[in-house]
Amino acid sequence: MHTDPRPGPAVARSPGRRCRAPLFSPALFDFWASRLSSTWTWNRPLARIVAREPAASDAVSLVLKPNRHFRGFAPGQHLNLGVEIDGRRVTRSYSPSALAGPDGSFRITVKAINGGKVSTHLRDVARVGDVLAIGDAFGELAFPADDGAPRLLLAAGSGITPMMAIFASLAMQPNPAPTTLLYFTRTRGQRCFVDELRAIAAANPALQVRFALTRDQALDQDEAEGRLNADQLAPWRDKTTHVLACGPTGFVATARDLLADRTASFAAESFSPPVHHDTEAGSVELTLARSGRKLQVARGKPLLEALEAAGLSPAAGCRRGLCNTCACGKSAGSTRHLLTGDEEHEPVSALRLCVSSARSDLVLDL
Repeated sequence: MHTDPRPGPAVARSPGRRCRAPLFSPALFDFWASRLSSTWTWNRPLARIVAREPAASDAVSLVLKPNRHFRGFAPGQHLNLGVEIDGRRVTRSYSPSALAGPDGSFRITVKAINGGKVSTHLRDVARVGDVLAIGDAFGELAFPADDGAPRLLLAAGSGITPMMAIFASLAMQPNPAPTTLLYFTRTRGQRCFVDELRAIAAANPALQVRFALTRDQALDQDEAEGRLNADQLAPWRDKTTHVLACGPTGFVATARDLLADRTASFAAESFSPPVHHDTEAGSVELTLARSGRKLQVARGKPLLEALEAAGLSPAAGCRRGLCNTCACGKSAGSTRHLLTGDEEHEPVSALRLCVSSARSDLVLDL
């Protein structure tokens, strides 16, 4: 899992803007500019929804057109999107599932998650014309430099969204390396981009797609049944294949166990949120250094969740330890990384609230 963002192309600042800077505050400019266009801002990236369409039985695709302050993205990267819900901005991360078009517009595909405030809003409530805040791209899910070796993309559930963008980008290369995409869903109705994927594969002999169904019967030649297993991966278990995997934590862990030491390279991202380890009983005292506030928080619970449960709203984005939005300093105490299990005891260090839990009394720079 990668944590360092890859910046998009730099946006040049015009001499006119530098000259005007002393005359207008960005907030004042944004206030009046929004009266003319909802996406006009001094320097804040915003995007308007310009189209929406069903993507699967439980998913919708939204086409977003960003303003000129958006720095772009690479295939496989993620973006933090800010959505106004009940008068409050809530931020979550999504991976574009289609490359930017000539006008800069791109597509995200959202699957509603049980209890997911933002995903449910985007799937069921958001409409054409709505404006979303948009952050810089982050994440490094990408193949190494093309050496002609075989490549394998493994996707499960919502993990297909970055893989769709990567697969489409390979189709634009003049001579892509042989690449296979294995896409797992429970049912046929939950699949996204089926026609697009099949069209890409049909037009390019180097690219293949296979669909795996865990609760439906295989009917077409490019379909198979069953969960990810060693037999399915046997053709790629060699020291020349490069592998990318994205999906729930269990899916990625299985792929890693089956392939990581048997391939030329293996990179993965999982999107399951960290879980509260109930075996870590008791609570600790959390001190917020800037405000002096003290809280009692449960051991094993993500610090971000604990702070939100106490009525606080720390900056947050992906909630998976990828985007660094919730990173903050720790000046005392011990923590556990909820995805790796690693413990950090250094008195002065940085952590990500979404994937860290308290092991002892803590002092955070909040």
